[in-house]
Amino acid sequence: MAETTEQDDRTEDPTHRRLEQAIERGDVAKSAEINTLFVLGAFTLAVLVLAGPVSRSLVAELRGFLAHAHLVPGDGAGLVASGRRALLIWFAAAIVPIGAIALGGLAGGALQHRPLWSLQPLMPKLSRISPMSGLKRLFGKEAAAQFVKGLLKIAVVGSVSAAVLWAERDRLDAFARLEPTMLMSAVLALVTKLLGAVLAIYAFVAIGDGVYQRLSWLQRQRMTKRELKEEFKESEGNPEIKARLRQIRTLRLKKRMMAVVPKATVVIANPTHFAVALQYEPGMAAPLCVAKGLDALALRIRAVAEEHGVPVIENPPLARTLHASVKLDEEIPVEHYKAVAEVIGYVLRLRRRLS
Repeated sequence: MAETTEQDDRTEDPTHRRLEQAIERGDVAKSAEINTLFVLGAFTLAVLVLAGPVSRSLVAELRGFLAHAHLVPGDGAGLVASGRRALLIWFAAAIVPIGAIALGGLAGGALQHRPLWSLQPLMPKLSRISPMSGLKRLFGKEAAAQFVKGLLKIAVVGSVSAAVLWAERDRLDAFARLEPTMLMSAVLALVTKLLGAVLAIYAFVAIGDGVYQRLSWLQRQRMTKRELKEEFKESEGNPEIKARLRQIRTLRLKKRMMAVVPKATVVIANPTHFAVALQYEPGMAAPLCVAKGLDALALRIRAVAEEHGVPVIENPPLARTLHASVKLDEEIPVEHYKAVAEVIGYVLRLRRRLS
């Protein structure tokens, strides 16, 4: 009941990080039918390419053995040697098809997910020995789906195989009357036709199962709203902490600006909204922005400037432009040299007149 409720709460699509964590644990979307398709395809290819040469080689070996059977020692050592040679011959004939099947299985797995190493699937879990969990696995939705899939697979593959063999029923009686060499060719042709038909129909089974397994895997990785929030906190940081850090940085920036406003040459402002404090000393390439602000901060800059005798020049268009285009501790852009030079020139003339 609790598991059902938890599953119902998983309403959010999995994040990229959630999917990567699942893959690292060894939980991947994999279809056994795709692996079987590749194994069957590799076996079919091996039969097409190697059946002829291998059968001829076996026939030649058997013919040679029968022709020289009288030369085989009849003691125990001779029989062991003959048995060992026969095993080597059959092993040499089977090693390439077995290798092709193994490569086919590896290719099927590599197509579905990247190679990975994880010991977590091998770790003991109490749920695996729990009777209730075992019953759920045996009689649950996934088990029912696998059972139905198995029945459909047997029915479809069996029907296709029966249809192919039924079409060749008139030739099957003649196989018993064929010479061995002709019999091998006839059987190879029939097996190739049967494997081709099964392989073609099994491709649809594998594709359907691959899509089903992918959707089931994504469903298993779905997240609750709480899990999504926790992951966001882990990856992006706690929003409350980030807001507090921004607040601390803003306070420090304001304190630093208020400390350098008394050293400014002029504050350019409009009546209430913008204020930009500029510093210019002889030898500097261009005036430097040492403080700027909006609304309450602009009023604070003006108040500190007036308190320390820094001239405040109201020029709304220039104040808005400088606030938008100049960063703290940077020189003003070239396009504003003329307008700012006129203001600073006026301030310097005013200072000389007052002194």
